[in-house]
Amino acid sequence: MNDLDGAGYALADLVLADHQCEHLVRSLPAVSGGRGGVRNLIIHPTVIRLLMHEAFGRYLWSVIGRELVAVKATLFDKTSTTNWRVQWHQDRAIAVRERMDIPGYGPWSMKSGSLHVEPPAEVLAQMLAVRVHLDPCGEENGPLRVIPGSHTSGKLVASALDDVVAGNHMVELYAPQGAILLMRPLLVHSSSPARHVQHRRVLHIEFAPIEAISPLQWHTTVPLWRAA
Repeated sequence: MNDLDGAGYALADLVLADHQCEHLVRSLPAVSGGRGGVRNLIIHPTVIRLLMHEAFGRYLWSVIGRELVAVKATLFDKTSTTNWRVQWHQDRAIAVRERMDIPGYGPWSMKSGSLHVEPPAEVLAQMLAVRVHLDPCGEENGPLRVIPGSHTSGKLVASALDDVVAGNHMVELYAPQGAILLMRPLLVHSSSPARHVQHRRVLHIEFAPIEAISPLQWHTTVPLWRAA
C-alpha cells in the first residue's frame, strides 16, 4: 500500500470477496433518479453489519491502529443517468447533532436533512475515509483522481486549491472489485465522467475519533468491530 500519512491515500486490493460485494449491492438502496449517491446510510442495517464484520474490522484496525467510529456513509455510483464530473475539492463538512458557535467551526449548512459544519483542519486531519469498491473501477469509468500529499496543506481556499492542482502531478486510482481505498478528507481529489458507462459503485464511509469535536456531537456514530 501507499504511505497513508505521506501520500494521503492507500489502496488495498481484494479486502472483500466478490460475493460480499454482490451482497452489499443487493442489500443497499440503488442510486436512482439522476442522483450521484444515496446519503445517510450510516444506520442502514447492511452498513452496520459490515462495520461489525470481523475480517473488515481486523483489516481497518491493522491500518488505523486506534479507536475510531463511523460517522457518515454514502453510496456513490456512475451510470448513464448519474455520469457526473466532480471538480477538484476537499471533503470538509461533517454532520453534527446541534449548532454551537465555536471558534474555528463554520460555515454551517443543511445537507440531506442533517446539520453540517466545517471543523478546523486539525479535526479533519484525524479523520479517515474508507471507500469500498463494490464494482471494478478502471480508466474508462470515472476513477478518482488525487493530488498525492495535498492533505498536508490544510484547508485550502479556492485559489490555493487551484495552485495545488496546477503545480503537482495527478494520480488516477484504479481498483478491482473488493478493493478498499483509504484517504484523508483533506486530500485534494476529483473525478471525470465515465467514458464507457458501467456501474462504479463505491460505499464511502467516514471515520473519526468520537471525542474529536467536543463539545459538539457527531450526528450519528457506529462502532467498528474490535477484538474482545
